[in-house]
Amino acid sequence: MMAATFKCQPTGLHGSGIDASAPRSSRNFGRFYSMRFACNTRCNTLRHVHAPLSISHDSSTESSLILIRHGESLWNEKNLFTGCCDVPLTQRGVEEAIEAGKRISFIPVDMIFTSALIRAQMTAMLAMTQHLQKKIPIIIHNENEEATTWTRVYSEKTTKQSIPVITAWELNERMYGELQGLNKQETAERYGKEKVHEWRRSFDIPPPKGESLEMCSKRAVSYFKDFIEPQLKSGKHVMVAAHGNSLRSIIMYLDRLTSQEVTTLELSTGVPLLYIYTEGKYMSRGSPVGSTEAGVYAYTQSLAVYRQQLDEMSP
Repeated sequence: MMAATFKCQPTGLHGSGIDASAPRSSRNFGRFYSMRFACNTRCNTLRHVHAPLSISHDSSTESSLILIRHGESLWNEKNLFTGCCDVPLTQRGVEEAIEAGKRISFIPVDMIFTSALIRAQMTAMLAMTQHLQKKIPIIIHNENEEATTWTRVYSEKTTKQSIPVITAWELNERMYGELQGLNKQETAERYGKEKVHEWRRSFDIPPPKGESLEMCSKRAVSYFKDFIEPQLKSGKHVMVAAHGNSLRSIIMYLDRLTSQEVTTLELSTGVPLLYIYTEGKYMSRGSPVGSTEAGVYAYTQSLAVYRQQLDEMSP
């Protein structure tokens, strides 16, 4: 199996330089990012490699990782199993996304990763409307050569004022199989509360024709390691807008939770979590603790410097 090799150089809060080499996938964002968001970097190439993951970075670099579960969706409101069905946010979900944006407005963001589902993408876009950076999130479209050409940005100034948004199905909610679209209460009455609870909260037991949390974790964590973690190691600040189970899977990896501990982890819709990556470790700086959540973000060196820069830019 071929491994991806990323060679990234920190570029500061306003830089966009990246040289990413990765095997071909449905989201060759490394190649596309280098074409559209790294001006004057003709050496950037896409190639297959067989070497282990190799990342050049400053070990003292601090990077911010923001995780946000999407706001309330229309099927959340109706108490339906949603899974990989693609439904938008409710008005409350929109408000949750905007509130999440206010809470993270001073935390730097260089790249955004979302699932392929609209509720996660809406959450990311709405959150960024509140950000003090005032940069515009732009979804990357590289499904084919025509999509790449048609969505190309030719202005270096516009590029510097933009944030690339990478969408990936690997970050989707877990697929609930034959439960998708069913009412949760009615399903419990039909199959029994214990059986439905087992499908929803066990680690390795999937619902009929669906994914278990373990199956979801394998794809989500693998994507995180291959595509998101290299950006953090290079010094970039990343936001991930995704779903309850894909984010639980990533948090399981970040916090080294056991399969039993992750099954009890609950994530509120629209509540951001903050991690700081430094010296090869992830440090949690925020947690979904309701009304007190807005004050849990601790200042670190990178956040303090960034806030100072934003203050200096303000009129």
